[in-house]
Amino acid sequence: MQRRRFGAFLIIGVAIGRRALADDGLWARIAAGGLVLLMRHAQTEPGIGDPPGFRLEDCATQRNLSPAGRASAVAVGNELRARGLLRAEVRSSAWCRCRETAELLALGPVVHEPALDSFFENRSREPEQTAALKRLIAGWRGPQVLVLVTHQVNIAAATGLGTGMGETLVLEPTGDGGRVLARLIPGSGGAAPRLETHRG
Repeated sequence: MQRRRFGAFLIIGVAIGRRALADDGLWARIAAGGLVLLMRHAQTEPGIGDPPGFRLEDCATQRNLSPAGRASAVAVGNELRARGLLRAEVRSSAWCRCRETAELLALGPVVHEPALDSFFENRSREPEQTAALKRLIAGWRGPQVLVLVTHQVNIAAATGLGTGMGETLVLEPTGDGGRVLARLIPGSGGAAPRLETHRG
């Protein structure tokens, strides 16, 4: 019985060690540049979409980040810098919750990218914007990392994957968009995010 338990603990320990090495390798790839981080904006106040009559130039009319979302965005930026990603090219949707998320990462100046704007309330824009987003990802060659902060509908249309608020897909640019290498999942209460290798 003791031998079996020792063997089980040994197998678990080896698996954990291999996962840690894999994670370290992914962090090193991110820090080296050339990848794309496709991020959904951080946690917002409760709600879906935006209030009727919202205006992009007036954040007070939109659904914005919650205090927990702001803390999470800061924690993601802190972890990326701690792992060696000191600067990045940062682009964002025009929506305030995306711009604020991008700014709180503190990885570089934030530039508006129309392909990242939400089409939640106007689905006719989806094909054109998705094609533009895929071209942007496919054409990225660095040398820096490209950070794109956008909305769930945009990410799902471009990758076929769902993401939680504040979650990031780590993409390797490919001819048809990007290959998902990992997910960066935010911690709760401002805790550091965790990196999970994508299996799919």
